[in-house]
Formats: sequence, C-alpha cells, structure tokens
Amino acid sequence: MSDMRLDVVGLGNAIVDVLAKVTDDSILDDHGLVKGSMRLCDEAEAGALYAAMPPGIERSGGSVANTMVGIASFGGRAGFVGKIRDDQLGTVFTHDIRAAGVEFQATPAPSGPGTGRCLVLISTDAQRTMSTALGIAGQLSPADVPPDVVRSADTAFLEGYLWEEPHAKQAMLRAMELAKEAGKKVAFTLSDPFCVERNRAEFVELVERSVDIVFANETEICSLFQTESFEEALGRVRSMVDVAALTRGEKGSVLVQGDRVEEVPAVPADVVDTTGAGDLYAAGVLFGLARDLDLRIVGQLGSAAAAEVISHVGARPEQPLDRLAAEILGA
Repeated sequence: MSDMRLDVVGLGNAIVDVLAKVTDDSILDDHGLVKGSMRLCDEAEAGALYAAMPPGIERSGGSVANTMVGIASFGGRAGFVGKIRDDQLGTVFTHDIRAAGVEFQATPAPSGPGTGRCLVLISTDAQRTMSTALGIAGQLSPADVPPDVVRSADTAFLEGYLWEEPHAKQAMLRAMELAKEAGKKVAFTLSDPFCVERNRAEFVELVERSVDIVFANETEICSLFQTESFEEALGRVRSMVDVAALTRGEKGSVLVQGDRVEEVPAVPADVVDTTGAGDLYAAGVLFGLARDLDLRIVGQLGSAAAAEVISHVGARPEQPLDRLAAEILGA
C-alpha cells in the first residue's frame, strides 16, 4: 500500500445498510420511530426491528464509505478505514466495498460487538427512517488508523458522526495529525444537525483550525453558527476553510473558495429514496477537487451523483459515475 497514492481516504463508521420498502407507516409506529429521522439503538432493538422488516437488500454502507464508493465510481482512487467484526455482516461489508474498487485493509475483530448495521425503512413518499446500531464500528481507535494509508492520500475525509464516540474521536484526531504532517488536506462533513448541536463548540474549533474542506447542508451550517441566515453562515465559514460545499436540497448547492461563490442547481430526478444523497454529493465534489477541476464543474459533479443515487433504492450508485462525469466534462 505504501507505494500507492490515493485521492481520498475516508475514516468512518463501517456499517451494513439493510433497506426495505414499507407500504404504510405502521411499522414506524409499532417501534416508536419518527418518520424521516435517524436514531441510534442497541443491538437488541436492532434485532427486533430487523425481524419485523419486510424483505429487503443488504449492502455495505456508512456515510463516508458511501462517499468513497462514489469516488471510485467516478474513476478516482479511494480508501476506507473502519472497524468490523468477523461475522456475516462484516463479510458483507468487506466484499461490497472492495468489489466497488475501494482500498480496505481492516482485519476483522475476533471479539466485541457485532458489525454495525443501519436499518432503513423507505416510505412510499421516499422518506427514509433509519435505526443504527453502531456495534463495533463505534470502537474505531487510533490503533486502527494505518499511517501509510492516510499519508498516501491527498485528502483525508472524516465524518462528524465519529466524533460522538470517545475512541473514534481520538482516531479522527490521529488521522488529521497524520494528514497534516504529510502536507495533505483534511475534509470534514458535519453529518447531522443533532450531531452539530451536541458538539457545536468543538466543531467550530475543528473547522477553523484543522479543516480545509467542509461539507454541510443548510440546516447544519446554520446550526453550527447559531443563525437562521444561510448568508450569514456562508460568510462565517468561507473565512475558515479553503472550500465549503453547502447543500440546500431542491435549491441545489453553494460552493465557496476564497472570494468565489458558485451556486449550482440541483439535477432533476425522480426521487425514490433520499438515502446517500449528501454522501454522493461529497463524492463528486472531492473527486472534482482531486482533479483540480473548475469549482462550478466540481459542484455539477456533486449534483449529478446525488441525483443518480436518489433515483433508486440504496446509497450506492447503480450506474458508473464516470459516465456522468464524461457528459459534464464533454469528454
């Protein structure tokens, strides 16, 4: 691995997504779930919900892992660092992410909680309700971060979700330290509005001092700076990082780099499942930045990837994203 250069290495929760469509919302009520939300649950709760779910599909997931798969689909060189158990879901995760072209070297742990899982119920209106049992994914530690892999990447990409777990938080700090020592960039996604609320002061300091590229949706970035004004939040973050990529749902996204601001419209799509939209948007942006493309093109790649993934069930692209890139680039 030491002689391989990666565009991006992602550090995140290694989770297997279990996705199932539901024809009505009664299963949500039965299990006390709020439609459209994401909640953490223990393995017992996950087991009960899993047993009640209709038939679905199982595939490797996790926010950053999804982004790395997207980068590989664009034709980029991506790696992933995460923790799994030597169980059935761990095997599913490893096979899927390697088959997608992502470098993944983790040795499955022989003991401890099971591989993380995210149970996704997709309602008829395309809203997804997620229950996540992190399992051993949340026990990622500095010892699980391979220095040669991090140093080999031009950018290290980290997720806010990891900050919630003490060991994983230290793993993030170690990865950032390795990247900075090697003269590489650090990219960070705020992940979730509630995650921002719980860690606001630390996230502000992190973005200002350690992050080069930040990803957030409108709600998250406004929460970070405790303002209802997107323009105010935009002004605050642009002075802190090299690049900020901020999504606004149907309004598209805004990318800022120094004095430059690019408003990029969303790509129209028949929405089937919104799972992974932000993850694949980040994939397009990170791939475009790795190729030193124009900032507007970078945003268009993100929008195209997000539109592709919301047009079907699941958080991974079903068509090669390099084809979409070729259309945008006119190649």
